[in-house]
Amino acid sequence: MAGALPLILAWQLDSKEMGKFTQNEWLKATSKLKISSLPPLVTALSDLDNLLILNQSLVKSNPKTDPYDRGTYLNYARNIKEAYQRLYMFCFNLAKPEQSKNIDMEVTSFTACFAINLFANISLSTNAKTSAALWSVILSPKYPVMQEVLEFISENESVYKATNKDLWTMMLEFCETVKPDLQDYESDGAWPTLLDDFVEWKKAKVT
Repeated sequence: MAGALPLILAWQLDSKEMGKFTQNEWLKATSKLKISSLPPLVTALSDLDNLLILNQSLVKSNPKTDPYDRGTYLNYARNIKEAYQRLYMFCFNLAKPEQSKNIDMEVTSFTACFAINLFANISLSTNAKTSAALWSVILSPKYPVMQEVLEFISENESVYKATNKDLWTMMLEFCETVKPDLQDYESDGAWPTLLDDFVEWKKAKVT
């Protein structure tokens, strides 16, 4: 599974632990979607990826020929922004270690580690449970400015070491509300320090 598909799968299963799922979680989700084999599952996950993250057009549904029950998909389609926000916040809670308020910031590859460990039923290493890696698959494809944010974080790994819930939430708000050229960014708008620093960094690059 590539990109955000492993995270979307975890979300649909309502998994409680990164890289693992229980038999009950699996059976409950696949029964609801009326899925009994891998190809319809991949289709269901790809449909959500296209709808929520890649901003593609809604798939036309026909209950008689659909490879799975698209009822949940169509419900998400009624309010894509809300559905995406639910997925986004789920990812924070999934990746956050128990008893911790933060996710590590380390920049690393996410998809391969998650996919390998998911099907091997092994917990992910801490390095794979990082906000930068998650942002690279759930924010960057949807909001191109995030690619530059990740570049900035990569250049300053020794400065930014963790992401709390406030930064996680504000990063999405930044992507949703601030124009790519950053002209409407207000430095006195109570943004996290990381974003203030990113804006200064980007403006310095273009001057």
